[in-house]
Amino acid sequence: MPNVSAVSIGPGRPKDLVKRQAILDAAKALFLTHGYASTSMDAVATAAGVSKLTVYSHFTDKETLFVSAIEATCTAQLPELIFELPEGVPLEAVLFKIGCGFQALISSDHSVKLTRLIMTLGTQDPKLSQIFFEAGPLRVLREMEALLLRADQRGLLHIEQPAKAAEHFFCLLKGAANYRLLLGYAPALDAEAAEAHVREVVTMFLSAYRP
Repeated sequence: MPNVSAVSIGPGRPKDLVKRQAILDAAKALFLTHGYASTSMDAVATAAGVSKLTVYSHFTDKETLFVSAIEATCTAQLPELIFELPEGVPLEAVLFKIGCGFQALISSDHSVKLTRLIMTLGTQDPKLSQIFFEAGPLRVLREMEALLLRADQRGLLHIEQPAKAAEHFFCLLKGAANYRLLLGYAPALDAEAAEAHVREVVTMFLSAYRP
């Protein structure tokens, strides 16, 4: 007998997936507006238009919900598939695609607000900073590290410390432009400038690590 919760009722996505997405969207908005400590599961349920029981059926506690909200934000811009290294596809093209996705992620209004929130609240609750870093930035770094290790094994790059190289790549992408954006000193790069920046970073990165 099929699982009713996973079957679509009419057109569209399964009902449980629609509710899960509604919960995540509500959680993102509330965490950004009220912070982690002041956001309750009751408030998330109300904002999502579901019962509190439904929220807990998808996310066992607030920490799990917070982690899931961060992971969903990162995955939307940098799905795991993007970190693959297909045969026949130039490494430069792979890195450029990752760079553009990352640039769009860190420049988004949601990402900027979340980063500012964590920087403010992290001094009050270090555990919050740990949750954020492990759910978002650390996952991206590990995916990149694995990709660079495969590139090294294929002889496309020569990298003795792929974890460090992954950090170098993303730090170059963030650069001064992202710092100015976080400070509110300047707006995000426009599409043309962002693409030019990513291409420059990829060129620098490959120059440093080519065999």
